[in-house]
Amino acid sequence: MTHGADSGLNSQPMEPLTLDDVIPLEEFADQRREFLSAHLRYVDRYRRVRLGPKVTLVFENRQTIWFRLQEVLRLARLTDPHLVRQELELFNRLIPPRDRLQASLLIQVDESRLLEELAPWRELHGEQLTLHLGGIRCPANLLTCRPEDQCLGAAHLVQFVLDDTAQFALQQRSVGVHFCIDLPDYRHDSGPLSDDVRRSLLDDLRSHSRESAA
Repeated sequence: MTHGADSGLNSQPMEPLTLDDVIPLEEFADQRREFLSAHLRYVDRYRRVRLGPKVTLVFENRQTIWFRLQEVLRLARLTDPHLVRQELELFNRLIPPRDRLQASLLIQVDESRLLEELAPWRELHGEQLTLHLGGIRCPANLLTCRPEDQCLGAAHLVQFVLDDTAQFALQQRSVGVHFCIDLPDYRHDSGPLSDDVRRSLLDDLRSHSRESAA
């Protein structure tokens, strides 16, 4: 499994992480700089979508969740197999289900005005954050207040459900694909997604198809 690979497409089906995927703490610590560098390159090129100056969507998959898990295990110094399994169960719930794209919604705020700046985002609802594929509009489902969401440090974990028609549209390079956020005081469009991001998101959806066919 190429955890740190700076690759556009996942070669692995979107299967749950297991103990076999976990790198021992000392080994991970020794290679953390390389893992972190590869993770950041991967996220920036294939998984990150910016919506204006304050909002970023980081789309999660098996590879991004693996790195987050390793970081939590490292910081908490968890080696007991029972405790590691508990973390695995929590993080595996963050891997997107079939026909869904799943992202952490990150908001840049002034720490000195944290409560004031976060207040408008507490009222965010799915119709205000949308994925557009040509004429197809997919509102977000907001998954909030769950322990697995909170462990990401995200303001919200958001999900976009894509039926067969939407997935077909994502495959067509002639179809424009972009995200919009529409709040009273914050309206922004991501602009067209890059080919790298589109291929990577499409591969998330295809991973479930490969898994079902296996």
